[in-house]
Amino acid sequence: MLRVHLENGRVKIGEHFSISFQRTVRVPDDGKIYPLPPGLGPLPIHDVRDFAGQFPASWLGRESHFFIPMYQREALWLGFGGAFWKPNAVKIAAGRRNALTGESWTASLHAHPQDYLVCPDQPWLDGFKTGEGVVRQFVAMPLGRGYSVEAQLTGTEYVGGIQIDVYEAKPGRFSDQPPPAVESGVVKPLSARAAMPGMGLGAGGLVTQRVYPDPYGIETWNMANAGSVFIHILNSRQYRAVTGREPPPTPLDAKTYLEHGFPWFELYDEPEGDVPASERLSRLKSVQELEAEKEPAAGEKESAGHTEPIIERLRHKGKNETGDDSPRTHDTGRTRGSDR
Repeated sequence: MLRVHLENGRVKIGEHFSISFQRTVRVPDDGKIYPLPPGLGPLPIHDVRDFAGQFPASWLGRESHFFIPMYQREALWLGFGGAFWKPNAVKIAAGRRNALTGESWTASLHAHPQDYLVCPDQPWLDGFKTGEGVVRQFVAMPLGRGYSVEAQLTGTEYVGGIQIDVYEAKPGRFSDQPPPAVESGVVKPLSARAAMPGMGLGAGGLVTQRVYPDPYGIETWNMANAGSVFIHILNSRQYRAVTGREPPPTPLDAKTYLEHGFPWFELYDEPEGDVPASERLSRLKSVQELEAEKEPAAGEKESAGHTEPIIERLRHKGKNETGDDSPRTHDTGRTRGSDR
């Protein structure tokens, strides 16, 4: 079992892999495909054990449990860090449904279809893999109202959160030490108890993003040497009640972000390829489509306005380079809002 702990605002799993949860602009769900939205800074993350008396006993299970605060309809993306000389296989789920395939969560890897990422080279994941070269953005929604991907795929809605399994390679597949050109082994990252239902992730607007095929093959990974993490999502009121702290302010909406001339991002990674989209996930309805069915007045189409986005093109890191979240971050003023 890999060691799991918090380090510099990231969850570190094993010796090299780490993950951050980045606040971002929620892209409009208007049928258009948007460039990569920016990172507006990491969400604060806490170990459930530090607040154990305020959570259900089930939050202290086999996995390592942490929690982050999010506002309703707020979006996030996941930033991965790792060692280029010793990559990891990484599975991501929401409500125990695989984010790449939509299948039920299992404690193993599958190649057909590929239900995991390889980090490096995969730098980020912004949403559910619903089409060729696109994902539907991760958007936080309260459990129990039928908006989560978990609800759409299972007909039930009680797990919520984000689940992560990280696997080491089998012994001898990769070097245990960095090559001589790397000066340090430190690797920068690529970019009330009964009333605690938490939040889940629904499907938002469309974002351009590839999920890279495994270049090493599934036989590379040691399924007996893994670390498991469960990230619970609290709304702002729950977060204040548990921690006594204020959650981060809400990020700008896409229209305001564009009007201020802030950049979006495009990653040149075409040579990396893209795993096939899941038929199950391709049929997902977005939060806005579900709202239009449930509450027609609330389901009006979002818009980013008429301002043309400024797009900064990013070079994909080579296999012998470390990565950093910073190329995709943008620090700007934000306004506080409610959970609605």
